[in-house]
Parts: sequence; structure tokens; C-alpha cells
Amino acid sequence: MVTSDIAIIPASREVRAQPGTYELTSSATIAAPAELARQAAQLRRLLQPATGFALDSVAPGQGMIELSLDGAFADEQYELTVDESGVSVRAGSPRGILWGAQSLLQLLPAAIHRRAIVDDVGWMLPHVVIADAPRFGWRGLMLDVARNFRPARDVMRVIDVMALHKLNTLHLHLTDDQGWRLHIDAFPLLTERGGWRSDSQRGHGPNATTTGRPHGGWYTKDDAREIVAYAAERGITVVPEIEMPGHVQAALAAYPEWGIGAAPAEPWAHWGISTRVLNLEDATVAAFCRILDEVIEIFPSTFIGIGGDEAKKDEWQSDARTQELMRERGLPDGEAAQSWFISQIDAHLSRRGRRAYGWDEILEGGLAPGATVASWRGSYGAIAAARAGHDVVVCPDTEVYLDYRQSDHPGEPIPVGFPLGVDDVYAFDPLPAELTPAQAEHVLGGQANMWSEHIDSSRSLDYMLFPRLCALAEAVWSAEKNLPDFHARLDQHRRRLDALGVEYRHPDGPAPWQSRPDAPGNPITREERLAIQRALVENILPT
Repeated sequence: MVTSDIAIIPASREVRAQPGTYELTSSATIAAPAELARQAAQLRRLLQPATGFALDSVAPGQGMIELSLDGAFADEQYELTVDESGVSVRAGSPRGILWGAQSLLQLLPAAIHRRAIVDDVGWMLPHVVIADAPRFGWRGLMLDVARNFRPARDVMRVIDVMALHKLNTLHLHLTDDQGWRLHIDAFPLLTERGGWRSDSQRGHGPNATTTGRPHGGWYTKDDAREIVAYAAERGITVVPEIEMPGHVQAALAAYPEWGIGAAPAEPWAHWGISTRVLNLEDATVAAFCRILDEVIEIFPSTFIGIGGDEAKKDEWQSDARTQELMRERGLPDGEAAQSWFISQIDAHLSRRGRRAYGWDEILEGGLAPGATVASWRGSYGAIAAARAGHDVVVCPDTEVYLDYRQSDHPGEPIPVGFPLGVDDVYAFDPLPAELTPAQAEHVLGGQANMWSEHIDSSRSLDYMLFPRLCALAEAVWSAEKNLPDFHARLDQHRRRLDALGVEYRHPDGPAPWQSRPDAPGNPITREERLAIQRALVENILPT
């Protein structure tokens, strides 16, 4: 049974505390077989800054910290043992070793997370056996870098705190109406023109203003490769997302021939959804396949995000050439046209050995054979996809959208949506109760989504992510829920966030400098959002 005496987050399935402690000293060594050399190096990087210990590598069987693989364990399952002889981490995979290493860190004083030597600290570990494995294989965070760009160093900082919480998937939202954030050799104007805008909206709702400041930035291919490699060293897969056929105004500002009508002057400076969409020409589909070919070269993930959400059909309906193409292809309406477009992309990715991953709108008009769904409009998409035999990641806005305001406190910065606090996120269960056991096998897991319209600094990102991301990590890792126990452990866990420099939201509300009186919000109630959500999914509900 998990107790707050061992303050691991996310909670471990089995903790057997035993009398006694073991002190990590300057003579400590790390032993690991050759196949775990990278994981041993990562553990050394985690322990060295604060302790100052060399933590030399020695042969297996000779170290005070022993890392080993066990074929009887599941992929991410691990067992961490601390006794009088030292520390042992066994796991079913190198990734499982990393999760055991993170639990090891959480047994040490919070100062272990400092980046310089901490004097006068005894690095004491309780004697304990922790046996653990995650409930779901996809435990993720979607980070939007399209609306407000985050430089690579900020993304890697997010990766560090994800790894601490044993999250294993970073869904990186790279393109949208407001900006294109990845250099593509074949189409350099995507970043040269589409990578910056002359202004940005400040705040949300009818009283929003603009900043009057240009905003931009993008990742070179070397930047992206660095992010991918940095994440992989920490057990995290980066899933890139290139939006299509909607959310493409930044792309059309660079290459207007992919759109319909006159070119937009620049990426959109406002939040919301532009009516711009890609046209249905074969050349446009081929261009986006070529873009995805370059994305595949950088990102080794099985899944490649293709968006598919909130594509307005107005331009298709009013454009004579598009209507002609739809008649030729036997596409009766806009939903069928979108399904055709997504199917072309899905087939291309399948030929390249990858899988398309799109928002639940890709269910509209019929789902492409190999596509996986991100169910964001409640669990409706998850139920529909799983019943149809498609894999799904569950990320409902009503439970895990971390851009939503955290309370009714008047100081909450730029309040949007309805209050979504730590307890609400902790209650999230990715597995819809409506699914049969066979259908439930298609639920890969869950993720939180961090949209960035109102997140213009690393400090504001911290505030919106934490401690709600701690709750999300436990919701997708652990099957059992114990809210009082979670809060007891979270009280201790905040010390680790403090040591890491994470500017989280305190339980009593935002600090004065975390508020945004200069930027209005437009909050709604949960009931209002549920009504909107229900109307949006009418066309994917079973008849």
C-alpha cells in the first residue's frame, strides 16, 4: 500500500519499507551491463551535480548501485531495492531502468535536484523495496510551441520534469495558423515567412487587445534532433505534429498555391481558428507528404501527428475548383473531403512504416485505416474509435486541458474555460467505462494538453503545468486512486519542484506576479463547455 512516508510521484504499486538506512557516499559506484551504459550515464548526470560524487562505472556485480535487466519483467516494469549492501534497480527495459532511477532520486533529500554541490547534506536512503509498473503505455504531454514559441532549452527543461514524473511521450505541436516552427529544406519559406508574425493577441474574449510586438522563432533540424536525442536519453518519445488540412494560415502565408484564393499576408496574429484550409489538389497533398518525409528523418517515433482538427469547410464549399475535384472523387461533402485528404496522408505514412496520429475530427467522414485518434472533445472520440478497432489516446478538454483556469480566484492569469484544479486532473481516467474489455485494448493511454496562446514565458508555463502535471502523471500511471494520500505526498513533492526551480501554483492561489491584470479572460462554466462539446461531436456519435 502506498503511504506518504515514501513520497513517490507517481505512486508506486507496491512499497515495502524496512528498518534502516543506506548512505550514498563519495565511494559510491554504478555498475551496469554494456546495454545499460546510457542509462548508467543518465543516473550519474542526475546524482553528480548536488553530491559532487564521481560515481565511477565498475563491472556488474561490483557496484554500490547495480542496474540490470530482467526478462521476466514487463517493458517499463522495475524493482528498486535499497538495503545494507546498496541499491539495485532491475527492469524489463532500459526505459524501466530510468523510471527506477527517478524513484531512487525521490528517496533522497530534495536537494539532490540542485545543480551545484550541496554541502552538509547526508544522502540517506531508506531501506525499501519498490515494485512498480505503469497502467498505460502512453503517458504524455502535448506542448504547443506554434502559438507562442518555446526555444529548445525550454523544451528540454519540460522534458526533464516530465522524466521526473515518468511521463514517456512529448507530443510537440509544431505548426498552426499562428506560426510554423520546424525548418523544412524543400520549403524554406515555411519558417522564413511562416515562422513569425507582426503582432499577437493579448488576452481572451471580446475585450482582448494586441501586444504590438512581433513574435517568432523556429527549430533548425539540428535543434529538433537535439530535442529528440535529449528526450530519448530520459525515456521520452517525441511525437511531432504538422497540422492539416486546417490550422494552416502560417503555411499559406509562405506557399499560397496550397490554399484557396488570395494569400494571407502573414501568420494569424489572433487566437482561435482561421477559416483557411489547404486545397485538395494532388500537388498540395504531395507537398505535405514531402514535408512529412523530412519530419520522419528527424523524429523516429512510430506516430506522426497530422492534426485534422477544426478544419473549416467554408472555402471548399464556395470554391468552384474544389467542388469539381470533389465531384470527380465522389466526395459528397466537406467531411468526406477531409476524410479523403487524411486517407492520402495516412497511406503515405503507412508506406514509410509510420502511423498517423490525429485529433478526433479525423473520425468525421470515416477514419483512415491506420490512423490513431487523440480524443479531445470528451471521451466520445475514444469510444467511437475503439469500437471501430482503432487505437486511441484520451485527452479530454474537460479533464486535462492545462490551459484552462485553475480556480475561480480573481487573480488567475487570463482565465479561459472552467476551473480545472489538481483534484480534477487527478480524477482523470483514460479508460472510458463504456468500452468492453476487447475495445479497451485500443486505449493506449492518456495525455494532458498545454495550449500556449496565453503562455508567453517559461514562468507562466510552470504555473499552468504544476502541480496539475503531477496529478496527470499519477492518473495515467496508477490504477488505484487515494486523493488524501496524493496530497500528502504532493506536499513533500513541492520541495523537489522548489529545488528544480519550478514556479508552480501554490495551493492558496496565484502569487501577485503570476496574475495578468493587463490581459482579460473569458471564462465559462463546465456546463456551458459540456453543451458546446456535445454539439461538436454529433457527427461521430453512434446512430
